[in-house]
Amino acid sequence: MRRLALILAIVACGKFALAQELPIKKEAAFKEGEVLTYKLKYGFITAAEATIKVEDSDMKFDGKPTYKLVVDARTSGTFDIFYKIRDHYDSYIDKTELTPYFYQENIREANYRRQDKARFYQDTKKVVANRGTFNTPTTQTFDLVSAYYFARSLDISKLKINDTFKLNYFLGDEISSLEIQYVGKETIKSKLGNISCLKFSPSIKPGRIFRKDSKLYLWITDDGNRVPVKAQVEILVGSVTLEIKSAEGLKYPIGK
Repeated sequence: MRRLALILAIVACGKFALAQELPIKKEAAFKEGEVLTYKLKYGFITAAEATIKVEDSDMKFDGKPTYKLVVDARTSGTFDIFYKIRDHYDSYIDKTELTPYFYQENIREANYRRQDKARFYQDTKKVVANRGTFNTPTTQTFDLVSAYYFARSLDISKLKINDTFKLNYFLGDEISSLEIQYVGKETIKSKLGNISCLKFSPSIKPGRIFRKDSKLYLWITDDGNRVPVKAQVEILVGSVTLEIKSAEGLKYPIGK
């Protein structure tokens, strides 16, 4: 399920690979009250579902107001019988910069349990977490949830095919960098209708899950919302597809 969170996080574009900081638009692509739901399919079978919310927050960090981002993911159907997952993630981000201050997760996967917390100090390039203090390469380092929302609000006005950028994120006990390539435009049939989308291909490493020639593709709406509507990747056995089920409280009309 952590790979589901990672897929949701990789949803932006632009030619920023050499830039120290990634530029965002003057206004965020989302607002309070937005609720997105997704289903994760293994082949033709729905294996899991996820709900992602943007909430207002009374929490302030360094005197600055925040949004609270909430993700709940769970297995469904037959998968829920054999391997029950109930994962919950919270991230508090700056309302202007959209970078995270605080992140926590409550992982419940079969008999496995874990609770982690992380405090982000962007100005001093540090993350203080359960497993220690980590130095970050820039003043823009994210957890997987905040990365998802930040990426949606990137300034992509100079986007060209084959442009790439790198996104730094903290996961578990290390800082990692993910490179994402813009592929082009496609119209995708979804629960929200036929929507013009921007297509991306994030880098992935072959191993226990992915084949040597596996490719991950993502499609996000080519509008002001930049909502991910589909993701697809081939794994060692079969394929996994992430599809949007519903979108409520969007900041702009879908597809406009």
